[in-house]
Amino acid sequence: MLDAALWFAFGCFALAQLLCLYRVVRAPGFSDRVLALDTMTINMIALITLFGIQRGSGFYFEATMLFAMVGFVSTVAFAKFVLRGDIIE
Repeated sequence: MLDAALWFAFGCFALAQLLCLYRVVRAPGFSDRVLALDTMTINMIALITLFGIQRGSGFYFEATMLFAMVGFVSTVAFAKFVLRGDIIE
């Protein structure tokens, strides 16, 4: 039963990744693209976590923490660029 639930979750998050990728390419504004990239980061964290559950390894959970930190910093940098036009003051 757990395998079926994992495969269903893989499919849902993969579909969400594709829809976010479409939004990155076809978004009307820059802020919409930043939001779609942030959502893609969250979906990728979920996919890596699911893969770690499926494999039964703790290594993937550490990788998701690193991915989350990098995603947070990049989202903050994008938001600062949108608001001020410059990242480093």
